[in-house]
Amino acid sequence: MGKCIVVLLFLLLGGNVAAQSTVEKGRYLAAAGDCVACHTATNGRPFIGGRPFHTPFGTLYSTNITPDKETGIGNYTLEDFAAAMRRGEGAHGNLYPAMPYTSYYLIADEDIASLYTYFMRLPAVEHVVPNNDLFFPANLRFGLSFWDWAFFDKAPLVQPEGKSPEWQRGNYLVNALGHCGECHTPRNFAFAMKRDEKFAGNILEGWDAVDIRAESLRRQGWDRAQLRLLFTTGASERGTAFGEMFSVVKHSLSRLSDDDINAIITYLLDGDDNVAVNGGDSQLAAQQYAQGRADFVAYCAGCHGREGSGVTPVFAPPMDRNAGVRAESPFNMIAVILRGLPAQRMNRTNARAGMPGFHRELDDARVAGLVNFMRSAWGGAETPVTQEKVAEIRHQLRKDDYLGVVE
Repeated sequence: MGKCIVVLLFLLLGGNVAAQSTVEKGRYLAAAGDCVACHTATNGRPFIGGRPFHTPFGTLYSTNITPDKETGIGNYTLEDFAAAMRRGEGAHGNLYPAMPYTSYYLIADEDIASLYTYFMRLPAVEHVVPNNDLFFPANLRFGLSFWDWAFFDKAPLVQPEGKSPEWQRGNYLVNALGHCGECHTPRNFAFAMKRDEKFAGNILEGWDAVDIRAESLRRQGWDRAQLRLLFTTGASERGTAFGEMFSVVKHSLSRLSDDDINAIITYLLDGDDNVAVNGGDSQLAAQQYAQGRADFVAYCAGCHGREGSGVTPVFAPPMDRNAGVRAESPFNMIAVILRGLPAQRMNRTNARAGMPGFHRELDDARVAGLVNFMRSAWGGAETPVTQEKVAEIRHQLRKDDYLGVVE
């Protein structure tokens, strides 16, 4: 009798440990997939949905993914969950591809099961999200089956021979769970990813989700050490995370293991840690763009230093080593000057003061001069930014209501 009780306790406890292990694995995978960022509204409870996504076709709202049976996914079976994750098929019809099933279809069966177990163990919260506000014909869900037919490329994850296990792990994290291409890949007229321009950068919510191809990252000065700092703390000498990337760092990347962070970096840099040297001449730049230099001293030097050396990466990163200054596209430099940046807090000991926008103080010509001074002095840029380019970006930011309010 005693032996039976011991065996029964062992089985019960062993089963509980196994279930708990699956839940913890699911929790980790949900962090790797950054699920909380999309399914949590500003100041809302995690995972109950309601975050708005502004698209060319109107506004979408993320869904409640707690296991509430009326307003969430409480009635989903594992098969239903897998269908939503991999095929974009929800309980009430096709899902809009703002839900990144176009990347999540690559997630392994075992990981899908762990995610399902985790979400079904969350507290069930009854919460009705706002109705989508989409233009015709985008408001007709049945039309999404045609979108899937035309644009949903279900090619398997490419796993080249000769790559290290660490590279292959990074490949899986970046392309499947992390779905990095959903933000960093340009979109076509139907808002589908341009697969032939994978990771080449994309304008998203008034920011440039930058080109993260290996050659571009190396040109911007990103090496393994600087990427690790960015991914784990949100700040490095190459710059700080802002916009949606700040949320990715806070809720996802900073919660991953050292091994997985290393794997992501190995994949992104493609195993090559050599950094390109961007030549610049600050004295020549000051002569060529005298007004730009004067505006830098007047508006930027108080925090970033007269010679662009910065204060600390968190408070005011250097400009003379900044990836944004070295980037091929000047979009984010122009947008930051016009919009400013919000105050951000990673945790109790890691916070950053905001930066004001100067769209009222600086006209298009002076913004162009300021950008050209910095890119010439510290980025080695050969092609100057035109006043017309600044005007174009200013017009788009104003049209989308990103000027005047730091979000």
